[in-house]
Amino acid sequence: MSRLLVTADVHGSYGTWMLLKSLLKPGDTLVVAGDLFDTRYGRPGHPDYQPETIKNDLATLGNRFCYVYGNCDIPSFYPGYAFDLQFSHMGKKIHLVHGHTPVSGIPSGTAMVIQGHTHIPRLEKQENLVMFNPGSLAAPRTERYTYGIVDNNRISLMDLKQNRALACLDL
Repeated sequence: MSRLLVTADVHGSYGTWMLLKSLLKPGDTLVVAGDLFDTRYGRPGHPDYQPETIKNDLATLGNRFCYVYGNCDIPSFYPGYAFDLQFSHMGKKIHLVHGHTPVSGIPSGTAMVIQGHTHIPRLEKQENLVMFNPGSLAAPRTERYTYGIVDNNRISLMDLKQNRALACLDL
């Protein structure tokens, strides 16, 4: 069974991109809740800022990639995506957004909303809906570098440095 590796707010960081690739296992799908490239503000000239390299590398993932634009992404840099996406994983409906605008229009029957933007991890259940923000591996606004794993209908908020789950919920 495939897993989802969930992240957000990479902001064109090549080091973070390489880390994400190292965390992917064969068959995993990478889910990015916006601000992958940061082509709006970015840091041109900084050696770690390599959105073009990341864009070119995405071809290796094929259809194992779910992505929405964030407020720092310019859609014309990587056309063909949107600001929200609904998809299913293991029979569960997932709504993916960046979160820089209020989350609305959540389709009926959605099991989980994944959003980024704040760089602050959050995993909680509100009635029958899981709300998940993986935080950021590139620029966390807490002391933890975090990401998420969805495996066997269970979502885990992972701490990179401690290599352990900080919180888990069943979908």
